[in-house]
Amino acid sequence: MRIHITHQKITIALQLILLSEAVFAVWGQRWFTAFLTAMIIAITFFPVLFERRFRIHIPPELQLAAIGFVFASLFLGEIRDYYTRFWWWDMALHTLSGFLLGILGFLLVHIMNETEKIQVHMKPGFVAFFAFMFALGVGALWEIFEFTMDSAFGMSMQKPMMGDPSGLTDTMWDLIVDALGALVISVLGWRYLKNPEEQSFLERWIDSFIERNPRFFKQ
Repeated sequence: MRIHITHQKITIALQLILLSEAVFAVWGQRWFTAFLTAMIIAITFFPVLFERRFRIHIPPELQLAAIGFVFASLFLGEIRDYYTRFWWWDMALHTLSGFLLGILGFLLVHIMNETEKIQVHMKPGFVAFFAFMFALGVGALWEIFEFTMDSAFGMSMQKPMMGDPSGLTDTMWDLIVDALGALVISVLGWRYLKNPEEQSFLERWIDSFIERNPRFFKQ
C-alpha cells in the first residue's frame, strides 16, 4: 500500500512538471513543445487506462518505471535536450528500455505458459530466450522508426556519436545496450523459473504481477 501511494505521488509530481512546461510553452507560443508535452502527459495515463480497459493489474513499481522512462526520454531527452547535453543519456535510456521490454516479453510468454486455455508448455530457457528476442526485436523496430523519421522528415533522431555524423554508431550502440539490458532480464527470468525461491527485484515484480492477476495463472 505504501509503495502504491509513493508511486502515485511521484507520478503526480511528474505530471505537474509536464503541465507547467506545457503552460509556459503555450504562453511563449512554442507550439511544438506544447503539443509534445501534452502528448507526454497523455502517455503517463496509459497504465491506468490499460488496467481499466483490459483488467490487467500492473505492479506500481513497473508503472512508475514506464512513466519515468517516458519522462526521461521524451521530456528530458527531446524537450530539455539531454540527448545532446549528456552523451550517455541515450545509452542509459536504451539500457532501461531493454530492461522494460525484457520484462514485458517475459511476462507475455510466462502468461501463455501458465494459462490453461493455451496448451503450450515452454521450458525456462525458451521463455528467457523469447524475452531477450522480444526486447531486441522491438529495439530494432525503434531504430527503423528513427531512420524513417530522419529520412522522410529531416529529423535528427539518429544523432552524431563518437565522431560519426551518420548516426550509424548511435544506432549500433543503442542496439548493443538494448541487448545488454534484455540479457540481464532474461537471465534473472530464467533463474526465477528454475529457482522460484530466489529473490531479486525482477522476482518481486513477477510475484506481484501474478498475485494481482490470478486469473491468468494456475491456482
